[in-house]
Amino acid sequence: MSFLTEPEPPRGVALDVLPGIRRVVARNPSVMTYHGTNTYLLEGDEGLTVIDPGPDDAEHVADVVRAAGKTPIVRLVLTHAHHDHHGAAKAMQSATGAPAWGYHTSGTPSQFNADQPLDDGDEVAGLKAVFTPGHAPDHLSFAYHVPGIGQILFSGDHVMSWSSSIVNPPDGSMVDYYRSLELLLPRPDTLYLPGHGPADPNPHALVESLLKHRQMREATILAELKRGPATVRQIAAQLYAKINEHLQIAAERNVLAHLRKLQAEALVEEQDAPEESYADLLKNGDDLFNPETEDRDALMKVYRKMVDQDGSRRFSSAA
Repeated sequence: MSFLTEPEPPRGVALDVLPGIRRVVARNPSVMTYHGTNTYLLEGDEGLTVIDPGPDDAEHVADVVRAAGKTPIVRLVLTHAHHDHHGAAKAMQSATGAPAWGYHTSGTPSQFNADQPLDDGDEVAGLKAVFTPGHAPDHLSFAYHVPGIGQILFSGDHVMSWSSSIVNPPDGSMVDYYRSLELLLPRPDTLYLPGHGPADPNPHALVESLLKHRQMREATILAELKRGPATVRQIAAQLYAKINEHLQIAAERNVLAHLRKLQAEALVEEQDAPEESYADLLKNGDDLFNPETEDRDALMKVYRKMVDQDGSRRFSSAA
């Protein structure tokens, strides 16, 4: 499966994307975020709508406010409540007074709750919400019409041009992710603007490729288990050649998400599941990536135990 790349974007400036749409790329590059989170500035009659304020970084907030210039920022719109997308919301609201819009039930309620709740099909500033859970339980994509171009989709982290998305249980659901990919296939969107990385001008081919890729992964997992029981970590090592520790963990989380889907479909069974799950001890895993979280070290220890426990979970074929 091929993905798009782009040179590292200039920092601190708003880059033209389409007529009436610019992006400011946050300074949070990593193996999970590519060059950084895309914060989009959408022009409207009332002022600017900011899509995904970005991470909690004062310099990024200043970049976005400076890019707005004399045009007021009148609202913030969130694709989902992961910290690299909502972290700057409070500071940006303090600087602009703009209310925040997002899915009516936050995936991280201890950190972010929308001032103006949205549901599937709701519209704000010409943006039509499309509920696309999977990567996050509260994930919204947004359809938008650009004159002379047609309908585009702000796809957040659901579909990205540079990489596939992590589906991280318990908040991430592979069942939902499949459904959300299938939901996009018949849509007329001509271009995707993702939460990280460059625009994708061939979105339907990308969605089809992502879905096929996941189906192939699933078939490989089933084939592995037909040879005998295996742990999540053993399966991930067979499927993914990852050296980076963060990517190794991401691979295991994706495998677990696949196994949970297959378990729901009665195709695999978990053997000797632990009576107590460390995942139940976390309010939400995203707390770990919020630098303002109290007792972050304690939470990280629980998260590590959850990863270790989940990596050791053993599954077998139900056939």
